[in-house]
Amino acid sequence: MSPRNEPSFRQSVDLMFNRAVALMDLPPGLEEKIRVCNATYTVRFGVRLRGRIQTFVGYRAVHSEHMEPVKGGIRYSQGVNQDEVEALAALMTYKCALVEAPFGGSKGGLCIDPREYDEYELEMITRRFAYELAKRDLINPSQNVPAPDMGTSEREMAWIADQYARMNTTDINARACVTGKPIGAGGIAGRVEATGRGIQYALREFFRHPEDVKKAGLSGDLEGKRVIVQGLGNVGYHAVRFLSEEDGAKIIGIIERDGALLDEAGIDVEAVHQWIVKHGGLAGYPDARHVADGSAVLEHECDILIPAAVEGVINLGNAKRIRAPLIIEAANGPVTAGADEVLRERGTVIIPDLYANAGGVTVSYFEWVKNLSHIRFGRMQRRQEEARHQLVVNELERLDRYLGDAWSISPDFKEKYLRGADELELVRSGLDDTMRAAYQSMHEVWNGREDVPDLRIAGYLVAIERVARSYRAKGL
Repeated sequence: MSPRNEPSFRQSVDLMFNRAVALMDLPPGLEEKIRVCNATYTVRFGVRLRGRIQTFVGYRAVHSEHMEPVKGGIRYSQGVNQDEVEALAALMTYKCALVEAPFGGSKGGLCIDPREYDEYELEMITRRFAYELAKRDLINPSQNVPAPDMGTSEREMAWIADQYARMNTTDINARACVTGKPIGAGGIAGRVEATGRGIQYALREFFRHPEDVKKAGLSGDLEGKRVIVQGLGNVGYHAVRFLSEEDGAKIIGIIERDGALLDEAGIDVEAVHQWIVKHGGLAGYPDARHVADGSAVLEHECDILIPAAVEGVINLGNAKRIRAPLIIEAANGPVTAGADEVLRERGTVIIPDLYANAGGVTVSYFEWVKNLSHIRFGRMQRRQEEARHQLVVNELERLDRYLGDAWSISPDFKEKYLRGADELELVRSGLDDTMRAAYQSMHEVWNGREDVPDLRIAGYLVAIERVARSYRAKGL
């Protein structure tokens, strides 16, 4: 647990914002307009379960409407409260601005432990929550578009989308009321992996800049880098799986609720994931050393630390003992404002949450566009691409026959070149481009201004300037 004098998550977000705007020349009124949360709706509703009425408390916060719709996930957790939801909504505003997704920031939450209810009960609760929000336009394709978050998945998003469609039977764009849906309910290929994939693309882009890598005291690329992940949920699992399978990183530590696994030789991420699915935790996993105090493994020596679960896990209580030279925030707010200062003074490089975990909202943007256009990506152009490529292959094969042994086409060239991009490849391409461009905008500020000490402040500067520009264009 973090010390009592630690700022709350919301205070941390405000502190980061204040550090950034102190380096900007914004009119005080506009600064305040960007900082404050526009509105928060609290709903209390009853659902008859197990022979009695149970009352649930939920929230939907709208931070900024400089662009609409506003965007942000819905989390199911007993720890959900108004302050947390408003902080997350603010973070969504800056996140969307940084990656140039045309949304304002919003966030929702329901005070519930989803593990205490069966699927039918969760569906009843979710549908009622969706009804309460939708009738106030807090779920709407053109005004407020939720997505999955901690404790929710594509299953809950499908229920929400169906509930909205039942309430708005003539809305042709009803499916766009929520993102993160299953493919069969209007979702998009690559959405489930999106945040984890974004972590991978963020790290790849970081390692393309030797001067930034040097600031972290590292060198080379991701090959062989020792990684510890805290939280093997959807985000953490996909991030470390891709990093180990595709980039040659070595996953030496996995931290979960019931302890941690350590193995300097590397851990099989997929095997651990399957073990958790089957057994509900890490306990008993045979192929790595189990550490009962999982939080202690955050302090284990590694090259890259990926906190991918909840906010505040790196705080004033443990910041001085964190040995990773590079931290990438896969969760929202895993490093508190106090810890951020301690780590920055020690030279630790932090790739901040408002950039690092923006893969989810980026692919949600693609899904929203797909729903509004009513056509899957690649449907119009894929075969035409293949036909054009076939012309090139035919010409190369003609040369191959003419030149004989002097020149030949590589065996797998034809197959790779002829295949047009499908939806998943297009989504990954768009996400990669987004993460590259966003990092480069932060990199330029971080390296171009002597008064910008880290990537977090660089990210906030880029994001706040874009929000301010949008408000100015509206005449504010």
